[in-house]
Amino acid sequence: MRKITFNDILEAKKRVDGIIRKTPFEYSQDLSEMFDAEIYLKMEFQQRSGSFKLRGATNKISLLSETELEKGIIAASSGNHSQAVGYVAREMGIDALIVLPENAPVTKIERTKRYGAAVKVAGRDFDACEAVAHEIERETGRTFVHAFADPDTMAGQGTLGFDMMEEHPDLDMVLVPVGGGGLMTGVGTAVKAMNPNTRVIGIQTETSKPWVEAFRHKKYVKVSIEDSLADGLPGDIIEPEMIEGFNAVVDHMIAVDEEPIAEAIFFMLDKHHQVVEGSGVVGIAALLSGKLDVKGKKVGIALTGCSCDMKTLKEIINKYV
Repeated sequence: MRKITFNDILEAKKRVDGIIRKTPFEYSQDLSEMFDAEIYLKMEFQQRSGSFKLRGATNKISLLSETELEKGIIAASSGNHSQAVGYVAREMGIDALIVLPENAPVTKIERTKRYGAAVKVAGRDFDACEAVAHEIERETGRTFVHAFADPDTMAGQGTLGFDMMEEHPDLDMVLVPVGGGGLMTGVGTAVKAMNPNTRVIGIQTETSKPWVEAFRHKKYVKVSIEDSLADGLPGDIIEPEMIEGFNAVVDHMIAVDEEPIAEAIFFMLDKHHQVVEGSGVVGIAALLSGKLDVKGKKVGIALTGCSCDMKTLKEIINKYV
């Protein structure tokens, strides 16, 4: 797999601008006062389709040939990528089939259907549903649109980092959720090109931290995988050929427990009056867990998705109110 460059991200930005929404990058007075820092929240959960995934899907699908588009597209996703692909397919008039895992939140499944994409639920987790999607790809000739392990997808995701640094080029740190690693690779590439001194920090969960170990050991390491409130992140989904490029633009990796993730969801609801899913708030969870010292620093946190299951949200509200 070729490594993406800053120029790839600049070209992707030309393609996605006008399709994606320019999401706010807002100062959080509450977090700044809590941690004696200057903290900004990139409200990417307000993106069309509900997450940052629209950036990568738009760039990738825009680069497909007419022949590929005519055969239709297929994707595998835990939810946010499915909605993004469905949204782009609807806007471009393309036939799309999405395979989602059995543990995908109902809200993500229903929103994917609402965009007009056909949906197949198969497999316990992302790994299983991706295997089903590739089988269908071989049988039908559809073009597979990968959620993260694709240079064009990663370049599209990298436009999020560009937007953050364009607005605040003097950030000391950028905190980014890490699932498959495509967002982190893209954002890290943009951030390091625009300010090499900005520290790029990735966040996973203690229940599923393959990238934490891959970063530490500089190679793929088998880890146990369990479910999490951050349902879009778990999975043994590292593509080994991504590790070198990922590690080149990341300064540090952190794994957070379930309790601070729940606290972070409640914090956004209570203090910012916004619903953000568990996968989207792990940057805030890293602060609440005490695993990251940001005192005196200017920090940007990517909040990446809004699809929080209502049952889960109700349980969190009942717990903290």
